[in-house]
Amino acid sequence: MPNMSPESTPLRHDWSRAEVRALFDLSFPELLHRAASVHKAHFDPAEVQVSTLLSVKTGGCPEDCAYCPQAQRYHTGVDATKLMSTEAVLEKAKQAKAAGASRFCMGAAWRSPKDRDIPKVAAMIREVKSLGLETCATLGMLSGEQAQKLKAAGLDYYNHNLDTAPEFYNEIIRTREFQDRLDTLEHVRDAGMKTCCGGIVGMGESREQRAGLLQTLANLPAHPDSVPINRLVQVEGTPLAGTTELDPFEFVRTIAVARLMMPKSMVRLSAGRESMSDELQALCFLAGANSIFYGEKLLTTGNPDTERDLALFARLGLRPMQVVETAGTVHASIEDHEALPAHTCAA
Repeated sequence: MPNMSPESTPLRHDWSRAEVRALFDLSFPELLHRAASVHKAHFDPAEVQVSTLLSVKTGGCPEDCAYCPQAQRYHTGVDATKLMSTEAVLEKAKQAKAAGASRFCMGAAWRSPKDRDIPKVAAMIREVKSLGLETCATLGMLSGEQAQKLKAAGLDYYNHNLDTAPEFYNEIIRTREFQDRLDTLEHVRDAGMKTCCGGIVGMGESREQRAGLLQTLANLPAHPDSVPINRLVQVEGTPLAGTTELDPFEFVRTIAVARLMMPKSMVRLSAGRESMSDELQALCFLAGANSIFYGEKLLTTGNPDTERDLALFARLGLRPMQVVETAGTVHASIEDHEALPAHTCAA
């Protein structure tokens, strides 16, 4: 595969599966060299965007996602809770900002929010936004009208992951269609919000299917502004407990290929970071990861504490990325200077 020119390579939405496979098949040193070069062309490699994720409504979800301890059909010890109060969420947001987070994400275990839930979430968004933090939410599937209301409340980002490749999707989830996820992302884009969209690796998928996930993400009408790459956290009681763990170098390869295909996106180390060694995280930063979740429990699974993260940053010479006040977010739209194709999706 020819060498990429990091500074001049345009954003692409027409990746073939063969091209993605060829990136995965590069030697490890060559792949990391290319990814690091592309990363440096678009970001300061010493900066890492820091987010905190709070579960504002835990458990009781009717979906059957095979990895998720919040599904009510699995016996995982996660009890369903009611939606938190705005005051309680605001207090957590203040703590997150004091600990160095620039983005505060609010997650609720819903298949999709009811219309009566939207004003409550909107109030949380407005209060968190007033602290000078970026706001993000993950609430399940959204209608176009719901997306517009969240945007009006000041929501910067909406997270809705594809989870895995289209051809592997029905092995993991059967209670909603892959197209449902694409439709929600379209509603979010049409409302003018930034998208946070990635997937989970280590669920028993093949490298071909990991390539399929990244191909689908990169071929969306607009690259996600944030691309969380989750490493499966196995939870007793879920169908994926006992799955063979993904090779750490394959995880790093996935990060590097995501960086090459979506050069201006934030590539985030998300779930599974608690079990990663400092050395593995360092390789991921070298491969182009430049965002992490920081502090708080990551919904219902563990996350490294802030002291460990700060110590690792100090050892690696990294620093938290700051919000650009004029833009209101850590970076302007990655598509600002690109004519978007029509709202069609390549799977």
